[in-house]
Amino acid sequence: MRRTGGLLLTLAMVLVLTACGQSASSEKQEEIQAAVQTTEEQSETSQNGAAAGQETEEQLESEMETEPMEFVSTQKQEAEVDIKTLVVYFSCTGSTKNVASYITEILEADIYEIVPETPYTEEDLAYYTNGRADQEQNDPDVRPAISGSVENMDEYQTIILGYPIWHGQAPRIISTFLESYDFSGKTIIPFCTSHSSGLGSSASDLHALCPGSVKWLDGRRFEGGASRESVAEWIGEIGIE
Repeated sequence: MRRTGGLLLTLAMVLVLTACGQSASSEKQEEIQAAVQTTEEQSETSQNGAAAGQETEEQLESEMETEPMEFVSTQKQEAEVDIKTLVVYFSCTGSTKNVASYITEILEADIYEIVPETPYTEEDLAYYTNGRADQEQNDPDVRPAISGSVENMDEYQTIILGYPIWHGQAPRIISTFLESYDFSGKTIIPFCTSHSSGLGSSASDLHALCPGSVKWLDGRRFEGGASRESVAEWIGEIGIE
């Protein structure tokens, strides 16, 4: 009887130990699985973070590549808008053309030549012969036709207007030019070329041909063989850039 009881006790202990071992093994396995799952989650999180970081870096690089292009484009547009000075001249002998060319080079401005539809001949320009120039200057209502036009006049804010002096005045073709466009709100700066006569009233007489909102600056008279230095000095005095 005692032997049977001992066997039963031994069997019970074995069962208890086996159950405990299985329980411990199960707990251990759960711990291992939990650890593996945690490691996998951390790895996935790290990969996602790396991918997100790479995407952010690529976006920054893309923005850095795009922004300078937009900045350059804006600078180019601003540069194009800043071209607002137009040098306009009428010249028959070349003296006024030379001065106008100097001004254009110094300011890096645009230039437009007033070309008469009917060119002037030497006979037309001969003083006191009752030739074409004499007749035109004696009639303030004459408007000689111009060949061509300035297509984009609205883009220019400042007009530098050059002409020779004919009988103390600007040639009538200058009147034709001024009446051909709307100069409202613009600035006009006259200059003339002459062997002896000064600018005189040749500029102020032109004011009535333009709207009252036009700003006229004092002009300058140049001799026929004016140097680039003298032209540059005048440009510096009137403060045009």
